[in-house]
Parts: sequence; C-alpha cells; structure tokens
Amino acid sequence: MRSREGDLFANFERMRREMDELFGGVLDRGLGRVRRVGFEPAVDVFYETPTSGEDAGAPRAVVHAELAGVDIDQVGLEIRGRELILAGARAPVEAEGRAYQQVEIGTGPFRRVVQLGADVVADEARATYRDGILRVELPLEQPRRARRNVPISHEGDA
Repeated sequence: MRSREGDLFANFERMRREMDELFGGVLDRGLGRVRRVGFEPAVDVFYETPTSGEDAGAPRAVVHAELAGVDIDQVGLEIRGRELILAGARAPVEAEGRAYQQVEIGTGPFRRVVQLGADVVADEARATYRDGILRVELPLEQPRRARRNVPISHEGDA
C-alpha cells in the first residue's frame, strides 16, 4: 500500500508533466528556446598535439561526449565538413511503482551537431568509449604547402 506522502509526490509529478505539456512549448518559444524531444548530450571539444606514440606531432580535434546509459552500439557518428554529428538514444528506466520528486536524466533520442572549427581528415577519425564518455579523435587537415621552384627564362631564349 502506498503512503499518503508517496501519493502526493506522484500527483505533483503528474501535474507538473501535464503543465509542461500544456504550456512548455509556448513558454519555451517565448524565451527563444525550442522544445526538444529526447535530450542533448554534453560535449567538450579541444585540440591537442600528441608528443609521443605513432601520432606524435599530428594535431587533432578531440570531442568528448557524455553518453552514460546509452547503448554505444546504437550510436551513429558522421562527419560533414567541419561538423561531427552524433545520433542515438538513451532508453528510459523502468519507473513503475516510483514516485519521482525530481527528474533530470534525459532519455529518448538525441542528435547533436558539434562544430569543429577546423578541417579534419574524416577517413582517419577514430572513436573509443569508456566509463560513459565517447572520445572521438579527428586528425586536422594540414594545409598544403605548394612549393615549387620557378625557372626564370631570359628574354630572347627560345
């Protein structure tokens, strides 16, 4: 049997969700935000140049994405120019019999476009997943240094 306090929290949470559904889209648009389905994983983007190993001296962009609780086999990565696109979903946790006081862990589908700020070599990108963090390493495209000696001809030479 549920306690009266549990019923109160369950009713409050249900009422909050209903209010979000009724007014959330209108309020969010009014504040300049767009209401989204799912969640948006947090990301860090930085640049590094390894000093040892086979990649020593080769600068690269690195993206860390917080994907705890996401089935990494269901995550897709795509590189389009200077953008890294992450897509997938976090399955909801079974909540039967629970009366939530607070819900902050987002579930559902996500699609995150990360601006890289530099041209990368897409064919050499690699990704690893450990402890809920996806690490994507993207070697930076090196500017081509077209160097050519230009012969000088003397006027009158044929």
